[in-house]
Amino acid sequence: MERITISLDEDLASAFDALIAERGYRNRSEAMRDLLRRELESARQRSEADGECVATLSYLYNHHERDLAERLTGLQHDHHDLTVSTLHAHLDHDNCIECAILRGPTAGVRRFAESIMAESGVRHGSLNLISVEVSASSQAHGHSHPHPHSAHHVHYRPRS
Repeated sequence: MERITISLDEDLASAFDALIAERGYRNRSEAMRDLLRRELESARQRSEADGECVATLSYLYNHHERDLAERLTGLQHDHHDLTVSTLHAHLDHDNCIECAILRGPTAGVRRFAESIMAESGVRHGSLNLISVEVSASSQAHGHSHPHPHSAHHVHYRPRS
């Protein structure tokens, strides 16, 4: 493992230490590694927009909005090649949440997610994308097996 040293002003160091404590990291190094992985993955996604990805798309919507549930289902059917699975839950009398697992070309997954979040009646949406590599040998038997870019895979720790 390579060691690096950085200098921070006191306010930034204090804010970083508060973030570390809030997220349950044991030390600054673990937190810094995760922040770097996240930023490297984000940069990879911007520069390799034609690559493959897996993603989760979560969105809240009012199920009373005229024909919204049917429009959302229609969009998912229109993009069945990207949609692996969808979970639907009723939050209260008016609101639902859906979480979709997506897989495919990064640009196509982004466009599909943006079209869902742009639907009238969808109140909040969030896309979490992870770049993957699809090896040629895994496609030889008719389908692919995506693998996360191990050098830039983001690991999240549960809060304790």
